[in-house]
Amino acid sequence: MKAEAPKNLPSEPEPGWGSDAMAAVLRSLDLTYIALNPGSSYRGLHDSLVNFAGNTEPQMLLCLHEDAAVAIAHGWAKVTGRPMAVAVHANVGLMHASMALYNAYCDRVPMLVLGATGPLDARARRPWIDWIHTSADQGALIRPYTKWDDQPGSVQAALDSLAQAHRVTRMAPSAPTYVCLDIALQEQRLTSPPKLPDTRRDRTPRAPGPDVASVDAVHAALAGARRPVFLMGRVSRDPADWDRRVALAERYGARVVTDLKVGAAFPTAHPLHAGPPAMFLPEASARLLADADLILSLDWIDLPGVIAAAGAARVISCTLEGALRNGWAKDSYGHADLDLEVRADPDRLVAALLDREAPPSRAPAVVRTAAATARDAADRHPDTDDIFMADLAEELAAATAGGPTCLIRLPLGWRGADLHVDHPLDYLGGDGGAGIGSGPGMAVGAALALENSGRLPVAVLGDGDLLMGGTALWTAAHYEIPLLVVVANNAFYYNDVIHQDRVAARRGRPAENRWIGQAIDDPRPDLAGFARSLGLRGIGPVRRRADLFEALAEGVKAARAGESVLVDVGVRPDGYTIQTH
Repeated sequence: MKAEAPKNLPSEPEPGWGSDAMAAVLRSLDLTYIALNPGSSYRGLHDSLVNFAGNTEPQMLLCLHEDAAVAIAHGWAKVTGRPMAVAVHANVGLMHASMALYNAYCDRVPMLVLGATGPLDARARRPWIDWIHTSADQGALIRPYTKWDDQPGSVQAALDSLAQAHRVTRMAPSAPTYVCLDIALQEQRLTSPPKLPDTRRDRTPRAPGPDVASVDAVHAALAGARRPVFLMGRVSRDPADWDRRVALAERYGARVVTDLKVGAAFPTAHPLHAGPPAMFLPEASARLLADADLILSLDWIDLPGVIAAAGAARVISCTLEGALRNGWAKDSYGHADLDLEVRADPDRLVAALLDREAPPSRAPAVVRTAAATARDAADRHPDTDDIFMADLAEELAAATAGGPTCLIRLPLGWRGADLHVDHPLDYLGGDGGAGIGSGPGMAVGAALALENSGRLPVAVLGDGDLLMGGTALWTAAHYEIPLLVVVANNAFYYNDVIHQDRVAARRGRPAENRWIGQAIDDPRPDLAGFARSLGLRGIGPVRRRADLFEALAEGVKAARAGESVLVDVGVRPDGYTIQTH
């Protein structure tokens, strides 16, 4: 990655300004990057990050929008499990960032967000601009969907607040934290060196493990079950945790259900994997749950929504979700009738269970088999050279077959049957909040985290997602971050076309009008040209199936050589079943 090194730095071993001390604390927190869109409200901190801290630890990532800055930090956290810092400008920048913060909150990722405000002392405010960029209790804008926030009133309090925010965001369940820094504190000259918090002392485990009684209870339930099913939801990207999840399922012969909304949790080719993952519970998985005698949920999203399919099975849930529930956000999904709730990190429960003696009556471990990759005849369209989503999936798999990849994002129309994972970084899941516009920024952040990993970062985005958040890709081009973005471009907000179709059918109204207010056409945006304007290699538009592999292979080759690349692929919106949200 390209770095921007400052020149002629003064020799200042001790902080001379309030913002210097803040930069010194950030440097002690093991923060690799700070994504930002610059603003005058934190001009003091900006200067300190460059001219006092030397633009290292954290290094600045210039973004073209606060929403992109937060999305980049979100993508980084999904790969690394670690927080990135983000700086947003005053109340206006925080409002820009709010949707991306909601995504990060729903996705339970760590992130340290720094905001700023004009002087709280009204006598110190500049005319006009400081007044409209100053708000009382600025954190209230995002408090319902952040984990912790503060607006400290002194330099020393600000230093302690930054250390506390970093600690809180890393503690499971993770979510963004926010610290609002008064510009007057940033620009306050220090008369003596402040006391910096000793951030290196903290060795607290970031996720609590289960208590002995809970492990005993789950162990006994598994030992007595004959038809157990594991629901694998939000779990870690650690390969060792992945191997333990596989080992636990094999030990008990448990069938495993996975979810497209979250990252890879279990190998899809494994014979215990119950079937293709989906955004909503597939009918086959519902039947499996109805036949189960024990269901173990490992932080499954919307567990109450699948309990109805569980029949008479005992239900055990392992999650830390209760710590983040509040009255504003309804992502607790309602009440679930449980036989046991284990308040612990799911992967730590899995490890604890494997430490117990395996039941002697269990069959030997299951041997993995290769996944079937053939497409159903119904998916093939020999009478047309148009590109369907299944064609894109097939050709992308072929084009990337030369090395490991990471599917950062997939569009709604992507079938679970076309997702093949055998490693926790093969697929990263959705954005948490199920909005639109987050994909480009998250792709950049994840690609940055994957740099030098040997794994090709690939994001398959819808055209609506790309157009709403696409300027985030400039950051990838500017910092020379290898990345392949493939746009599944159907020239519609097609999810909502289907909704309009259903509403029209229910009301007896003409379905042929469903496209009005949905078509991204006339004029049709030149997405490859847009990418080139941002400094990426733009390929396409590709409209014929016969040209698809060659275009994707060109993109793969360029991205593996270190380029940021976008391939615009025109896909048919029909011809597959989409689960609408």
